Amino acid sequence: MSEPVVAGKTPLEAQLEPGEYWWCACGRSKTQPFCDGSHAGTGIEPVAFKVEEKGSYWLCACKHTANPPFCDGAHDLLD
Repeated sequence: MSEPVVAGKTPLEAQLEPGEYWWCACGRSKTQPFCDGSHAGTGIEPVAFKVEEKGSYWLCACKHTANPPFCDGAHDLLD
C-alpha cells in the first residue's frame, strides 16, 4: 500500500447537503476533498461518510487525520 499524498496543509470547507459522500483518502483526486477514482492501484480506498444535516463541514486535505474525513489538526504536525 502506498502512502497518501498531502493534497493540502489546511482543511477544506465544504457546504454539504444531507446524503452520502466519498472522501479521497489517497490525496490524488483532482476533485479534493472528494474521490474521483484516482486511488486505483494505490491500495488506499476512499472513505464513505453520511451527512445528516445541511451545513458547513471541515474536511481533511492532508490525509493524516485520525478522524476521517474530518480535520483533526494533524496538518499542524506535518513538515
